[in-house]
Amino acid sequence: MNTVASVERMALEQDRRISEVVRREQSRLRNFIRRRVPDPRDAEDILQDVFHELVEANRLLMPIEHITGWLFRVARNRITDLFRKSSPENLSETLEDLLPSRDAGPEALYVANVLLDELMIAIGELPAEQREVFVAHELEGRSFKEIAAATGVGVNTLLSRKRYAVLRLRERLQRIHDEFTKA
Repeated sequence: MNTVASVERMALEQDRRISEVVRREQSRLRNFIRRRVPDPRDAEDILQDVFHELVEANRLLMPIEHITGWLFRVARNRITDLFRKSSPENLSETLEDLLPSRDAGPEALYVANVLLDELMIAIGELPAEQREVFVAHELEGRSFKEIAAATGVGVNTLLSRKRYAVLRLRERLQRIHDEFTKA
């Protein structure tokens, strides 16, 4: 009887700790995700996935030392997964041509995965107007004319926004590339 009560108390304490973490981190985590994910529904789904993973990790008694860092890392991974899912084959093929061959060994595979992850994170960090036109044109394959008709923004403005997006992405990825070529 004592054991049952003890287990119930432990379960209640775990629930209380998880509720406290959710209450404390939810707003910051939601803002972090929303800055990187254009669709608010996708952002909410990612937020729920992150907290679900926290509950599962707790249920499986996985040790998590720095809970805030862990939550943001899981969120970043889910954001990367979202962008990978939404990328059409032609972008993947283009990236495959630029990245080291996956047959070139474990180091090349690691470099390719890091660069893809960084690209997806970098896209998510673009200002909303730049990200939207970049995603629509490059990932969804829509023409500037189509985007202009859907948004009411002029084609020249869209071209300018995409140009700035590409420049930011190039700068961000160049730093990553330089780190790997130095090593």
